[in-house]
Amino acid sequence: LFQLPGWSTRPDGSIVIATGNDDALGVYTCTPYNSYGTAGESQPTRVLLKDPPTFTVRPKEEYFQEVGRELVIPCAARGDPPPAVTWMKVGSAGKSGAQVDGNSSLVFRPLVKEQHGVWECTATNQVASVSTATSVHVLGTSPHAVTNVSVLPLLLAANISWEPGFDGGYFQRFSVWYTPLVKHPPRAHHDWVSLSVPVGAQHLLVENLQPDMSYQFSVLAQNKLGSGPFSQIVTSMPRGKRGFPVTTVPPEPPAMTMRVFLSPPQALTANETVRGVLLQWEPPAQFSVALSGYALELRQDKGGWEVLDRSIPSTKTQVLVPGLIKDTFYEFRLVAFAGSYISDPSNTVNVSTAGMEVYPSRTQLPELLPQPVLAGVIGGICFLSVAVIFSTMAACIMNRRRAARIQKRRQGRSWLAGR
Repeated sequence: LFQLPGWSTRPDGSIVIATGNDDALGVYTCTPYNSYGTAGESQPTRVLLKDPPTFTVRPKEEYFQEVGRELVIPCAARGDPPPAVTWMKVGSAGKSGAQVDGNSSLVFRPLVKEQHGVWECTATNQVASVSTATSVHVLGTSPHAVTNVSVLPLLLAANISWEPGFDGGYFQRFSVWYTPLVKHPPRAHHDWVSLSVPVGAQHLLVENLQPDMSYQFSVLAQNKLGSGPFSQIVTSMPRGKRGFPVTTVPPEPPAMTMRVFLSPPQALTANETVRGVLLQWEPPAQFSVALSGYALELRQDKGGWEVLDRSIPSTKTQVLVPGLIKDTFYEFRLVAFAGSYISDPSNTVNVSTAGMEVYPSRTQLPELLPQPVLAGVIGGICFLSVAVIFSTMAACIMNRRRAARIQKRRQGRSWLAGR
């Protein structure tokens, strides 16, 4: 036994084979003994060599595809016994909406914004488990939320920095939003102030802050298709004149110290119609100034909240949402505006388009109709219209020329007959 390289025994009698190869194949028995002898050998056991999974087809490192289109990512492996191949989105425990076909390829049909991210293909059998990853970039959407927001307290100021999320395929800008937290506010709903961030910057200095107040900060990304979700809210207190944070009594929870200034919209409901999903609601029960409008937010398959329509008139109590993607789970909610005040969100309504007849139209969902597709459709219609006009004009000109030639021939025959 000890003549084989890498082979050894443990004090408990186990055999350790450092490298499995053909030398390890065979039938083994174990015989215990002491100074009195042995009671016999153990039952035989057979050692077989099996192959761990290896990838025969690996996905590319990155894939870029327009939202609403199909994307197929291949992945295949072999081993002994044959491995099972599974796909999972990294950092997501919810329903992804993707499928795996008979060739172990990951299929997005159609591709939606929430499927953007890192996907992992794993091959597993009884011997081992191996994985490979790829990044999916969904183009033609509003931006994703920024991450890792941090606030550095300074003298009567704060420096806010962050890491941008994916831009959705378009140039994106950022704005920093902040608001003070006071123990006894003069008004019931505190204002959020927004500051534009210079192009290309990933940080902003917010000045003229009060030393005896805590502030909340959040960052919003926007591109040509609209706004992404707000980042997580970070609370911080600027430094006092001595360079140290001012110690104050922590503010009480807003629900305990603030009277309601603008309550949320009420009784939001959703009903399926032949033209789309009809959302209906009742106005806020309490507001101190006249309502200025509503904003409708949605999210797909438990993703991030996005603003679908920020300019719903205050006189409306219903809105039609057309152009939803089939076999998708949606959530909708409303917020109300009254001057510079924003209400808390209304109740959330759920809409599943599984099995629904979805009728595409001029949808308000920007990510459902990519700009290149829209431009191609419009361009095709314009080209067809121009071709029809030119064809009609050419036919008219040819008919006129033909009629003129026939008329000229008739006049020539009449002149010959007169002679």
